[in-house]
Amino acid sequence: MRINYFASSYSSERNIWQNSHIYANVFNMCGTEFEWDEAKNLDNQKKHGVTFEEAQYAFLDDRRLIAEDISHSEDEPRHYCFGMDRKQEGILTVRFTYREHRIRIIGAGYWRKGKKIYEQANSIH
Repeated sequence: MRINYFASSYSSERNIWQNSHIYANVFNMCGTEFEWDEAKNLDNQKKHGVTFEEAQYAFLDDRRLIAEDISHSEDEPRHYCFGMDRKQEGILTVRFTYREHRIRIIGAGYWRKGKKIYEQANSIH
């Protein structure tokens, strides 16, 4: 199901949200495998306090959203997943790509813009 709006621009030096197309429930989780670079996982944990193991739970959220990351999709398509964490206490934003039937996690964190997109799409608050 395609949601007919774009995420608004996020004013940071990376500008990762500009022109992101939003999609809902793109991936069927049955049989999907995850992978990541362990050094990147450790770096992400230090920077954002989230392991890639924890980031997988965002994909299990029935109300998750998937957004295309247009600004970082030069070599391969990149995406964001916005979904609840394991404890259902926070909304994770997970940057990933899809390679050979596997979701490769690139980064994850509790980012305000991801929370806002999730809440707007799911009519929360």
